[in-house]
Amino acid sequence: MSSNTPRQPVRDLRFFLTVPHACSYLPDREATTLFLDPKESPGQGVYDALTLLGFRRSGQHLYRPHCEGCNACLSVRIPVAEFAPNRTQRRLAKRNADLTVTVCPALFKAEHYDLYARYICTRHHDGDMFPPSHEQYRTFLSLDQPYARLLELRLEGQLVAVSAFDELHHGLSAIYTFFDPAETFERRSLGTQAVLTLIARAAAQGLPHLYLGYWIEHCRKMSYKQAFQPLERLDGRQWRRLIPF
Repeated sequence: MSSNTPRQPVRDLRFFLTVPHACSYLPDREATTLFLDPKESPGQGVYDALTLLGFRRSGQHLYRPHCEGCNACLSVRIPVAEFAPNRTQRRLAKRNADLTVTVCPALFKAEHYDLYARYICTRHHDGDMFPPSHEQYRTFLSLDQPYARLLELRLEGQLVAVSAFDELHHGLSAIYTFFDPAETFERRSLGTQAVLTLIARAAAQGLPHLYLGYWIEHCRKMSYKQAFQPLERLDGRQWRRLIPF
């Protein structure tokens, strides 16, 4: 079966729309979100199929943008076998060769939360997730499901980055990454390193794609995704090559 074709019918599932709310990415815009009925408790097959249709996971919820008159949010993914790191990414991988990688279930750990709280307070103190709290963290990133994972990056035993991701049948889905905001780690570009590590993991598992969520052309916060080439975008129900701007 083509990786562009949902593996399991989703027409019998129930979905809901949120009321319009302020867009988190584009100023002076309203956003509406389509989300799967939380009572559905979808299995792996439904999750796989919805990901191919542009859905993302946040905590226990599967959602995608559904904004009237706006299609700026594009679902993007990296075709792992075709990925070619650029010069900067190759240098970064060498610089971070001393980091150790561990993967664990997406369960709450105080060590993870402490790093998350420092990251949010330093990097996103003006965003929707400030101020951080234990409940917010658990709702967003903790999930006791076999496909939900946390990737840890450590330097000499010190936790420096965590990347939440899901293991699907047709790829890995990057959910969220947070890292040590200290200036001493800036040259390591830990967010980019986490993506490179997930690409390597997908390749090692023989998975064809790494899903990076949504990309918006005029959103500076999402511009880093263009650095990973080639990149594919969802066009209707087909995934097509995203031409770099």
